[in-house]
Amino acid sequence: MRFLLNLPPPVSFFIVSAITTFFALTGVHLVRKKYSADVLKENHEVAAIIFNAFGLFYGVMVAFVVFVTWTGYDEATKNLQLESSEALDIFHSAEAFPDPAKKIIRQGVKDYIASVYNDEVQRMSQGETSLYTGGAHTNLRTLFNQIDATSIPNRELYAESLRCLNNLAQYRRLRIFAGNDTVPPVIWLVLLVGGTFAVSYSFFFGMKNIKAQYLITTTFTVTLTSILFLIYVLDHPFTGTSRVSLEPLRQAMASMQKG
Repeated sequence: MRFLLNLPPPVSFFIVSAITTFFALTGVHLVRKKYSADVLKENHEVAAIIFNAFGLFYGVMVAFVVFVTWTGYDEATKNLQLESSEALDIFHSAEAFPDPAKKIIRQGVKDYIASVYNDEVQRMSQGETSLYTGGAHTNLRTLFNQIDATSIPNRELYAESLRCLNNLAQYRRLRIFAGNDTVPPVIWLVLLVGGTFAVSYSFFFGMKNIKAQYLITTTFTVTLTSILFLIYVLDHPFTGTSRVSLEPLRQAMASMQKG
C-alpha cells in the first residue's frame, strides 16, 4: 500500500474508499438477495444492542490509535525542526573558532544538512535508513574529534558546540524512530478485522428502501475506511505526499548559504 502514499491524498483516499465500498455494497446485495427486509427486521432489537456495544469498543480503540499516530506525526515534525535548529547553532557558533577549525566545522554542518535533506530522508521513506548507519553525523563527529581543542580560545563556546552536537545526534535518532512504523501488526490486525465485522454487521439490518440502505452502507464504509487509511498515513510521517514538511531543512541550508 506504500504506493498510495505517493499519490495526492484525495486520490489515494478515493481509491481505498472505492475498493472497500464495492465489496460492502456487494455484501449488502448478496444478503438482501437471500433474506427479505421483513426477515431481517425480526432480529433488529437484539442486533442493534450488540452492534451498539461493539461499535463503542471499536470506536474507542480507533480513536486511541488515531491519537497515538497523530502525536507521533506531530513529534516527528517538532524533532525535525529541532534537528535543523541544533545544526544552525553549531554552524553559527563555529564563526568564533579560528581557522581552519571554523571552515572545517561549518562545511561539515553544511554537508550534514544537505545529506539529511537529499539522501537520508529519501531513504527513510523507503525504510532503508538504520539507526546505526551514522552517515553525515558520523563524519561531523569525526571532524570535531580531529580538531585540537587547545587551539580554540573560547572553551565555553566549544563545549556548547559539543552539547549541540550531542543534541543533534539525539534528534536524528528520534527522527529515525519516527520513520519506523509505530502501529504494531497485531493492532492493525484488530483494526482491520474489527472494521470488516462492523461493515458486515450492517448488512443484516433490513430496510424496505434498498437504495437508502446502499447509501447508509456507503457512507459508513467510506468513513471507516478513511479513518483507517488516515492512521496508515500518520504511521508513515516521512513517506509520500503527506509527509512531514522538510521546510526547516531548506531554511537551514538557505541560512548557511548566506552565512
